[in-house]
Amino acid sequence: MNKTAWFLFPAVLAVVAGCAAIATGGANAELERQTREMLLTGFHDHGIAKMDRITAIDDTIQACNAADIAGKLLDEATDRRLQEENYKTIQWPSDGKFLGDWKKGEVLAQSGRGQTWSDDAKTPNGGNCYNCHQITKQEISFGTLGISLYQYGKLRGVTDPDSPEARPVLENAWAKLWNAKATNACSNMPRFGHMGNLTEQEIRDIMALLLDPRSPVNQ
Repeated sequence: MNKTAWFLFPAVLAVVAGCAAIATGGANAELERQTREMLLTGFHDHGIAKMDRITAIDDTIQACNAADIAGKLLDEATDRRLQEENYKTIQWPSDGKFLGDWKKGEVLAQSGRGQTWSDDAKTPNGGNCYNCHQITKQEISFGTLGISLYQYGKLRGVTDPDSPEARPVLENAWAKLWNAKATNACSNMPRFGHMGNLTEQEIRDIMALLLDPRSPVNQ
């Protein structure tokens, strides 16, 4: 399995589950039953890859998938409600420190490994950031699904991460990393902290990559 498979696998399943989520009755109810049966019989626990990746489809994913299939955006009230619900799930730094080691963060950002059935559960997951974002100007290959992260902190005026002025930027970045749906209900970005993909310390390290003035991101 390739290095981005752990990232794509849950998303593909969520889309399939979303197809069932929009079924409401009659023939659609039968389609929903068949889809769910397919999911539950076609997949099984294998190593660290458990069935909860399929069954843990929450209201946010269902609503966004249904809207996507219908070819329309969420209505404003639903979008706001889902963002508020997801925001409540954010766990802020337990010691109040938002930044860790940017060098460790760079390693995590460049790694797409983790959470496939053959992986060791004790091996740290990668953040796979480069798959959707430009990180530094030296990179010659990167995804464009997300915004460029090059000079992320510099462009937002973060020269001293410990200053009160930097706090709103740090909180916003932390929220996006912990649960991206807290700031954009239908974001395609993984909910790294919320889903346990990355630990609190790993998120700190990626935060440092983004916001430490010494990081290559901000050069």
